[in-house]
Amino acid sequence: MYDVVLLTLGSDRDASGGACGSGGCCGAAPQEGAGPTAAGASDGTTTDADAPASGTTAGAPASGATADAPASGATHDACAPAGGATADACAAGDATADGRCDTPRVPVLACADALTARGARVETVTARSDAEIDQVLARFDGPPRPDGLTWPDPDSKARLVVAAASDAQLRAVVRRLVRRYAPPPSRRPDDLPGNRTVPDLPPIGVLPLDPAGSTTHRDLAAQLGLPRDPAAVAAAVLDGTPRRLDLLRNDGGSVTLDGALLGAADDSGRPLHWRGRVEVDDAVLSNGDDPLLACAIGNAGGYARLDDVALLGDPDPTDGLVEVAVAVPVVTRSALGRKRVRLEVRRARGRAVAVLPREGKVPFLDDGAEGELSRKRSWWTEPGAWAVWAG
Repeated sequence: MYDVVLLTLGSDRDASGGACGSGGCCGAAPQEGAGPTAAGASDGTTTDADAPASGTTAGAPASGATADAPASGATHDACAPAGGATADACAAGDATADGRCDTPRVPVLACADALTARGARVETVTARSDAEIDQVLARFDGPPRPDGLTWPDPDSKARLVVAAASDAQLRAVVRRLVRRYAPPPSRRPDDLPGNRTVPDLPPIGVLPLDPAGSTTHRDLAAQLGLPRDPAAVAAAVLDGTPRRLDLLRNDGGSVTLDGALLGAADDSGRPLHWRGRVEVDDAVLSNGDDPLLACAIGNAGGYARLDDVALLGDPDPTDGLVEVAVAVPVVTRSALGRKRVRLEVRRARGRAVAVLPREGKVPFLDDGAEGELSRKRSWWTEPGAWAVWAG
């Protein structure tokens, strides 16, 4: 018999404190116009520059290094769902006067019923702070180790299901797992894989709170082919197998499950050019002199396209690599002297990527969460670090 915790992130979590390492709220939905647009680009050409998977990396830590997160209590890693709690958002629940949703939503109740019917002991938890998330995650700690590190229990009979209204909420839980189990560089144990800074994190059952077809955006559950029906999610958690996936960590103290997209458009939808150095391992996609429309960083394929232009080729969250692309407008002239703008896409794959803005702040979306990048940021791959329960 399994003990299953159905975890939902509450709607009154503190939205301040740099959830993404940049002052953004990790539960916030992208605002209109926040994402880049390819308006004005007439066509797209592609230049591939596949970076080696090994060798010198762009901003990645040396083997065994870890990007230390802020001290406990300094920031909140996940924030409330966009817009706060409403009658629609809470579905079967009632929202209080301050916007809090005190009754679990219909999919959560249905999943709990399906788990209970199979003999599981189920507890539903609504976490409204990092500390409350951590209390849930502590149930997955393994026995004490001789080195004193807190480590997940690989033989745990407990199961975790995260009811997520967005990829940002799912990421918030994974980030707390990383904060809990990543050892400091000075205490790196011998049983930690050489290409990782975290152990195998406990598998997560993902319960999407939005039904299939309710949005045009393909969330991570859809990309991975995970079930959305509450009963099917329950079956995957009890009968399925863990599917291990790559995780992107960054030196801002956060993680990325799907991908990030850097760039923005103005209120009229026109793309805003920005400049920055983008390098993937030893491959330089931009030295900082080119005007960029966008930079896509993909662990999976959520940011693979920019309007009708393919940015990323075929990102795979199980290949141990990150795929990166930059979109560069190139001005050409026809035989008649007419000016034409085409969009050149440069791509590379590697272990790590570093982006250094040359001027001002660059808006970005990271797993759907908004932020602004004003200094160098590096992402690196942790192969197979986290896992989902798959049917």
